[in-house]
Amino acid sequence: MELTLKVVDVAGEVRARATGTEEAYLVYRDSYNEGDQVVVEASAPGYLVLALDDAMTPAIVYMKGPTYALGVPFGSKRVPYSPRAFDGKIHRLCVRKARPDEIGARRNLAFNPWDDHANASIFPHARANVETRGEAVFAARNAIDGEKANDDHGFWPYTSWGINRDPDATLTLDFGRPVKIDEIVLYLRADFPHDAWWEKASVTFSNAETACFSLIKSGVAQCFPVREQTVEWIRLHSLIKADDPSPFPALTQIEVWGREAD
Repeated sequence: MELTLKVVDVAGEVRARATGTEEAYLVYRDSYNEGDQVVVEASAPGYLVLALDDAMTPAIVYMKGPTYALGVPFGSKRVPYSPRAFDGKIHRLCVRKARPDEIGARRNLAFNPWDDHANASIFPHARANVETRGEAVFAARNAIDGEKANDDHGFWPYTSWGINRDPDATLTLDFGRPVKIDEIVLYLRADFPHDAWWEKASVTFSNAETACFSLIKSGVAQCFPVREQTVEWIRLHSLIKADDPSPFPALTQIEVWGREAD
């Protein structure tokens, strides 16, 4: 598999490039500017380990399309990221083909800190029908970014999916290929008393089965074994708020544990 990393500016000019077979490193010796994108190209679909900034955790993703581009965040879009991410005048980007033992291990199949609204190439990908005030710090991607600190809100590392007080809020997690799952873990945002919490939540799987979970007022991991099944996506919905004066329940993280279906 041929892999290419690029930094592309707002005019479409390639500022830096590196290409390798099954692994590529790019050291970009300049500051990012607004409108810049970091781009990954792969000669075939497959499993990659992405490490596009040294302040963010590498992640195994499934790359379905030939090109993935992440706009370097500026302004309010920077809020969900570490202040060290994308900062400074030297940047190390890396992509490599995932090893068979990494692909085959039981792991959290929902983890992808490189996800964003525009992403249609790397999976998992999270999307929601509502996000609080459209702010990046409450976007759906935050529920799969791996950040679990949850006793505050509104700035990194206290990222979360905010539902804008909408009882019909749903979050869909698309895996981009069949996966075999056996457990779902939820971390509720727990900035009490500012936050409320949900006492019940449901998850519908792509095979049309639905599981209902009872939740408690807590910021710890709430783990729910499910029947081992092969799915391509799941949807979190029917979020029932507890009887609490606060109107602000939110989700810090969702984990979906299992293995590749193949």
